[in-house]
Amino acid sequence: MSEPREARPVNPEEFEVAPGAAHDQLEGTIWQAATEEDLRLGLEKAFNYRGDVTITRNDGTRIEGYVFDRQSGRTLADSYVKVYPKDGNRKVSISYAEIAGLEFTGRDTAAGKSWQAWVKKYLEKKAAGEKNIELRPESLD
Repeated sequence: MSEPREARPVNPEEFEVAPGAAHDQLEGTIWQAATEEDLRLGLEKAFNYRGDVTITRNDGTRIEGYVFDRQSGRTLADSYVKVYPKDGNRKVSISYAEIAGLEFTGRDTAAGKSWQAWVKKYLEKKAAGEKNIELRPESLD
């Protein structure tokens, strides 16, 4: 039998770090879609965006909400996005062919380095000798 090893404090800097997903800084951007390909790319980015997006339809109506699904078909008419509108609890499906404009209007909740910031705050509080350390996420409002 081997001797038990003494436990040592965990240093997060020693962990292997894999790069996370790259997030475009789209907050506040009005997506310019001059071609079908540009529109498809913009809607794919809207799907990956973790904030509200405002979609302007060809008839001028606007819907702001969270894009939670999309289906890319062979044509714009066969493709659609699904949105949870900001002002209600219903789901709305919008054909790509109906979309005239796209704006990234909400705060992107996935932007930034929140995990690294959390670990840094935790270690600072621990080093200062604080007990019962509780770090809460920042408000989304």
